[in-house]
Amino acid sequence: MIYKNKKLQNIFKDTQKEEKEKQADSRRSFFKKAGGLTLGGLSLAGLAKASVSEQVAYASQNVNRYSAPSELKITDLRIAEIGGDVVFRTPIVRIYTNQGIIGHGDVRDGAAKEYALFLKSRLLGENPCNVERLFGIIKQFGGHARQGGGVSGVEMALWDIVGKAYNVPVYQLLGGKYRDKVRVYCDTTISRDPNEYAARMQARIDQGYTALKMDIGIRLLEGIPGTVINSPDAKYNPYQYDYSTYNKTMHPFTRVQVTDKGIDKLMEFLDVMRSKIGYDIPMGTDHWGHFGINEAIKLARASEKYNLAYIEDIIPWQLTDQLRELTQSTTTPIQTGEDIYMLQGGFEKLIETRSVDIVHPDPNTAGGILETKKIGDFATRHGIGFMQHHAAGPVSFLGAVHAAAATENFMWLEHHAVDKKDWENLVTGFDGPIVKDGYVTVPEKPGIGVELNEDMVKKYLIEGEKFFAPTPEWDKIRANDRLWS
Repeated sequence: MIYKNKKLQNIFKDTQKEEKEKQADSRRSFFKKAGGLTLGGLSLAGLAKASVSEQVAYASQNVNRYSAPSELKITDLRIAEIGGDVVFRTPIVRIYTNQGIIGHGDVRDGAAKEYALFLKSRLLGENPCNVERLFGIIKQFGGHARQGGGVSGVEMALWDIVGKAYNVPVYQLLGGKYRDKVRVYCDTTISRDPNEYAARMQARIDQGYTALKMDIGIRLLEGIPGTVINSPDAKYNPYQYDYSTYNKTMHPFTRVQVTDKGIDKLMEFLDVMRSKIGYDIPMGTDHWGHFGINEAIKLARASEKYNLAYIEDIIPWQLTDQLRELTQSTTTPIQTGEDIYMLQGGFEKLIETRSVDIVHPDPNTAGGILETKKIGDFATRHGIGFMQHHAAGPVSFLGAVHAAAATENFMWLEHHAVDKKDWENLVTGFDGPIVKDGYVTVPEKPGIGVELNEDMVKKYLIEGEKFFAPTPEWDKIRANDRLWS
């Protein structure tokens, strides 16, 4: 380039000289800092003589690399089963991949670890990012109540992996969030003294909880004559010659009846409770007992003046017509769902027939995070309320938080470990307490948002169980899973 203006020529030369000096200083500084270090056996002082691939490896060593999701493969599935004074007995699922990304989920509390291990042979070699496709493969091996635990725990672990692979929180993969914090509800320990029971509930409010649940039912009438007909605690023992027991007999077949005296006594608990905590706090009830539709109607109607938030599982969820009759017979909201697996074949009929006022899936039974959101969305379209049940570890609890955050029609999530001091310590990576003032801040870290505190998990391993021991015996199963010919 020829500059006619001499002044411009000088300015340009000076600028070139300064740039060359900066580059030289930068190179000298680089090799000075690199002296004495090695990269895979390569002396960085001699990096200039290294191959192109070695130079690229060094230059990019501090780059934050994310995975290549399209190349992810599932390589292993293992279990660590915990319990004791931290959580109900819960098998934790860990899924490994070829890129070092691992995902965690919980099998439903009290369920067998084999429900998850049985699925391993169907998952090995698959890309975990294809969550809905893999769910379609394994969902046939789940079922209602604890039988849904394996499929649900695996589904959660898959979402955990996907979030980490794409470096986003799970709720973002579900379409984003409707709230920054998720409201939780809790119950407390039972007392046969109504005033003591009420004081314990007030203590929950003092801890910051803004939604409560109390267990109430015919067990509180034990030893009080004239309150329960055909009681399982009767002197003659109605089950003494049966192969079954009261708690394993479905409600309509126990032939239990609650007398007026018994109803009055149970209402005393609600009356004292409301007198103590007031009417600003929503309060639900659970564990009323095993009895038929007629007793359920009597109790629901008697409860109306106490404005309960809901009565939970007073009739088995399978008896849709009876639940619908109960719901239509009272202004007390009726709720069920913790033992129902999936929307199709489970919640669908309950919601379409408006047999309940509120559905209450447990993500660890219902089919995992996405299926729980689908249930909530379906309930929304039919004007039905949506809550979530939970009684396992903090990993799946936070998985439930993601489902709650991503579902518009959400009320409250159950927190069942308020008094378990080490429950939150089972995981790391969460800023501050998981539950604070009755709410959970939706995690913003990739995946579910936490990792296991391995030392704490080892502390609470079930006796005889191992910490994520290899499971090669589940690698292959001879089977034809096709459901059609």
